[in-house]
Amino acid sequence: MTKIYNKKHLKEKRRYLRKNMPYAEAILWSKLNRKQINGERFLRQFSIKNYVVDFFCPRLKLAIEVDGNTHFSDEDIANARKRQKDIEDIEDIEISFLRFTNIDVYKSIESVIAIITNNVIQLRIAFQT
Repeated sequence: MTKIYNKKHLKEKRRYLRKNMPYAEAILWSKLNRKQINGERFLRQFSIKNYVVDFFCPRLKLAIEVDGNTHFSDEDIANARKRQKDIEDIEDIEISFLRFTNIDVYKSIESVIAIITNNVIQLRIAFQT
């Protein structure tokens, strides 16, 4: 099986994205890091296949994307959907996705965290069965 996580050729891109996170991602990261969501570890700017997702919980295979202003044209929406489908279609690896907008993060971070927490709980239950 070929390596699908954190491919070497994406290392500099991941590093650049971590150092230059948009404000909405930085806000969400402040709530995800240090195992603040039910003790689960989240990583930022994690690559899967040839794509980089904003946040990823490896144990639960949960990817979280924050869509900024560059994600609202028809072409950008189509590209994001294709990218997500490519990742979801990886054989033998079921990755769940949550998507939020910058506005979701700015205006209702509590709701965003509640949705993430609920998904973490549901995925934990699913992985136990």
